Amino acid sequence: MTTIAERSPFPQVLVVEDNTGDVILLRLAFKRAGNGSKITVADTAETALAMLARQGDYCGSPLPDLILLDLNLPRMHGLEFLKRIKSDPKLARIPAIVLTSSCAESDIAASYLGHAVGFITKPIGLDDYEKVVNGIATYWFRTVQTLDANEAPVDRRPLVIPLAGPKISTVETNVAVS
Repeated sequence: MTTIAERSPFPQVLVVEDNTGDVILLRLAFKRAGNGSKITVADTAETALAMLARQGDYCGSPLPDLILLDLNLPRMHGLEFLKRIKSDPKLARIPAIVLTSSCAESDIAASYLGHAVGFITKPIGLDDYEKVVNGIATYWFRTVQTLDANEAPVDRRPLVIPLAGPKISTVETNVAVS
């Protein structure tokens, strides 16, 4: 395993967002961060799924290193999108951060239960977007080791480790409760 920055000088980020203003702020923040990120935007979850499946116009596209996901999308909710990608062994290894206007505890809980790696309430202005992007870049691109989504999926069967040592037997007893 390596960091995203060690694998590529140009981290691939898929932004699943239908608000043009938020997309513009994200693009500017990534540009100002100067980390060379390549930002791809899908304005619907369906478009993002086609990109990730490399269907049609997206057949030659690389898989992203990171997904930034809004929850409130047209037609398919962000949580449904998250459920779909996390159930696919090839896509499940891509870190997905929810970046949404919600701050509801139910959305936060549902996002983490859906295997999001983070939940961020959208900032207001460009300076705050820059802080968010710099934090993401520092942590996700240069600090943590991640799996490369373009490699073969990992065997997801549970690991069974035999325990060594003496066998323990159980004895049944009858206990009277009064």
